[in-house]
Amino acid sequence: MGSEERSSAMSQKISSVSRSNSSSSSKHDSRQDSWEIVEGLRGGFSSVLEPQKQEGYLLKKRKWPMKGWHKRYFFLDKGILKYGKCSTDIEKGKLHGCIDVGLSVMAIKKKSKCIDLDAEENIYHLKIKSPELFDEWVSKLRHHRLYRQNEIAMYSNEKSFYYPHYPSPISPGMPESASVRKVYLSGAVALSCSSQAKVTAWLQSSNDMDKCSKDLSVCEAHLLELNHLLQSMEILHRTYSAPSIQALQVPSCISSGSIRLHASNPNLSSAAMVNDKVDTESLDSTFDVAKLQEDFCRVATNLHATMTSALSSLTSERERLKQCLDHETCPPTSPQVVGLKNALSSVTSVDESHPLVHQVSNESRASITESLSEFFDAHEVLLSASSSENEASEDDSNISDISDNISIDNFSNETESERPNSGLCQRRSCLPSPCPNNSTISLWNILRNNIGKDLSKVAMPVQLNEPLNTLQRLCEELEYSELLDRAANTHDPFERMVYIATFVVSGYASSYYRTGGKPFNPILGETYECDRPDKGFRFVAEQVSHHPPISACHAESKNFIYWQDVRCKNKFWGKSMEIVPVGTIHVALPGTGDHYEWNKVTSCIHNILSGQRWIEHYGEISIRNSASDICQCKITFVKAKYWNSSVNEIEGTITDNKGKVTRRLFGKWHESVFCGDPPSATCVWRANAMPVDHEQYFGFTKFAIELNELDPSLKQLLPPTDTRLRVDQRLLEEGNLEAAEEHKQRIEQLQRERRRLLEESNSVHQPKFFRKSKDDTWVSNNTYWELRKETNFNHMESPTLW
Repeated sequence: MGSEERSSAMSQKISSVSRSNSSSSSKHDSRQDSWEIVEGLRGGFSSVLEPQKQEGYLLKKRKWPMKGWHKRYFFLDKGILKYGKCSTDIEKGKLHGCIDVGLSVMAIKKKSKCIDLDAEENIYHLKIKSPELFDEWVSKLRHHRLYRQNEIAMYSNEKSFYYPHYPSPISPGMPESASVRKVYLSGAVALSCSSQAKVTAWLQSSNDMDKCSKDLSVCEAHLLELNHLLQSMEILHRTYSAPSIQALQVPSCISSGSIRLHASNPNLSSAAMVNDKVDTESLDSTFDVAKLQEDFCRVATNLHATMTSALSSLTSERERLKQCLDHETCPPTSPQVVGLKNALSSVTSVDESHPLVHQVSNESRASITESLSEFFDAHEVLLSASSSENEASEDDSNISDISDNISIDNFSNETESERPNSGLCQRRSCLPSPCPNNSTISLWNILRNNIGKDLSKVAMPVQLNEPLNTLQRLCEELEYSELLDRAANTHDPFERMVYIATFVVSGYASSYYRTGGKPFNPILGETYECDRPDKGFRFVAEQVSHHPPISACHAESKNFIYWQDVRCKNKFWGKSMEIVPVGTIHVALPGTGDHYEWNKVTSCIHNILSGQRWIEHYGEISIRNSASDICQCKITFVKAKYWNSSVNEIEGTITDNKGKVTRRLFGKWHESVFCGDPPSATCVWRANAMPVDHEQYFGFTKFAIELNELDPSLKQLLPPTDTRLRVDQRLLEEGNLEAAEEHKQRIEQLQRERRRLLEESNSVHQPKFFRKSKDDTWVSNNTYWELRKETNFNHMESPTLW
């Protein structure tokens, strides 16, 4: 098929999709407080003229949504939207972000003069004060968006069409081996004289590095070609389904064969899309798709072979350099030499069958030469697909990956054998049934009319749930409660803050594999208890409000008291979903008199409808001790940056009452947290290993698997409102989808009827185990465990929840 025929076929596809996609925007004009989805391409590409450039200052929501808005300079040219702090930054190429509006879902809200652009990897929330300027930008964005979609359609099979990709780690303009040699040479400069001479001599005599450099250049070309092939493959669904809202009729990709991410590890590519009902005429591209797949496999095979060759060269050179340093005559007193040798020893410990995976799971600040860490992390940069938007700030710190061997791991988590045995029966280690097949669910048809809305009010099929409740998810944040025990037994207030801060981070670890399903929404009055003698705490939670939905919980042990009430606002933006928690978490340590308080950060699930789904947490957590001003802590969950392959990073500082930094924390929220500076940083916490086949069982951790377990002896002690007695959730856990859906609808109807009765009688629901405090937060009334002990709740009046 020639290029003209391909372009014509692509145009017909766009036309057929877009004709069914016409959005009656006039309906939205009368409801300007609602989000209006801007329609996509509707006709042949020849009718769209090249738009004029548009630029100026707009208000942009900060990268952490809780921090308000700031002014940024935007530049729109041929469908590509860039922004920086000012026009001078744009001219110099100093960009804070860049997206293709042709590949974005665009939504506008006229009343508040807001524009949202969701490009999967990042979301731009824009606001314009002037109505005239708002209309002008909306008009320009519409024009540029159509123009860009036309351009993609016309040149979808050409490799020369523009797409804002980011620089490769190895510049094509460099001499053949200059880029790799530059890395080694810049690291060698910092070494001692004798080391420098030896390493320089090694570099000059290295033939393998020349070969490796050539291989890496070839790898770069293969990666670019794969990138173009991926763009062409995605055009069949990503460009003409998500931006053209009304078209769905979800083309094959969004019909949710790959909706549940936990079926595919976030570090792996997603499963093949399931094609449900596809217009065979509009997909007259069977040949195109087959050819693209064939080309992709061919290039991927070549890439693998070339990278294997490069790895062989690097392995050989690593041994030569190691021998060079091991036999040096002068003692390696230089910290750079120590860091280099430790890094080399970590590479030596790599499992030879998986040499490119080891570095991904290790963290440290780049205190040894950055160029050295750039070399050892080169595979991460090459294999990274992250291009999330983030803004450069003056205090941004780079974090690079080096081996844990340089860290003193004496504070790592206790193993199961080291923990006290409470004599309890063995807890279950697997769920009764694996994840259900949700390929029959069209998530887009559910979400398409809820752009910008709070999804907590949207009914979802039970297949999209996981067999845990929001109340149980609150308990899951206590998985690493031993960190609170250590804090309570630490005399130094600064060290105590280290453990408190690490506990805060650890609460996010279980979310890494959990983007495939949402927890059940608790029914008003629903409760959950978790008594864990093996961990030394007991926990109780209750749904205290339905609109807005508020969950309150309280946990206590001999070392700490933990409580919070939280409300989460879940908003869908077209390709991503933001989860913004509102509330404060408290921990009191009776032994020291400390009372710690902190907030939660925003979470965002990317690629909701198609592609590789992944979760990101970003924002700043401030921890303060209301009982003392000796120290405070700030933890930053770093937003993924397109110029850095690192993701899931956290950075923290503990300061005294004069603002002086006394401790530094760093790491990754799903793996581990370190305190100090490398190479002597201490590992404070490391996440527990995941169970076998966790991808098939909702991505649950071992602790999560145990949360909904119901022992027959325990069943007699629980109140009838306990989550573990909830029928629909139990049926989902057992794999009975049809019955689970039936009971879910029945339970939700019962709740609506109870609410109607309350309204008719002008009554307000009164929670059983929590009360409102003076500061309008929900706290325990300390009655739950007493009632459980005395009466087993036999005399407690409670409505029939299920």
